[in-house]
Amino acid sequence: QVQLVESGGGLVQAGDSLRLSCAASGRTFSIYAVGWFRQAPGKEREFVAAITWSGGRTYYADSVKGRFAISRDNRKNTVYLQMNSLKPEDTALYYCAGTYAGLVYRASLYEGWGQGTQVTVSS
Repeated sequence: QVQLVESGGGLVQAGDSLRLSCAASGRTFSIYAVGWFRQAPGKEREFVAAITWSGGRTYYADSVKGRFAISRDNRKNTVYLQMNSLKPEDTALYYCAGTYAGLVYRASLYEGWGQGTQVTVSS
């Protein structure tokens, strides 16, 4: 199994940037991709971005395309989410998780969820 821990959240103003980190441990060599998700109060968890663990292929939700960038450092077993031009609607608890299913967006196909890191964007 793989375990993931998120960090890097905070309170920022609209237009600011923030970088989240997702540290992986356990059987990291077996996962295909790592994804970032977010969940705002009263809403369902939604896909944000994903990256393959080995090849670095990426996949983004339309709502963040062009503003967010996902990357990975295999030596550090860490995946990053660089978030630029943040908007109040980006406010949410951000999670990362791993999948064996491919470069997918369904949360049900991911596992090893962390506790999340809060991102709050003020207007």
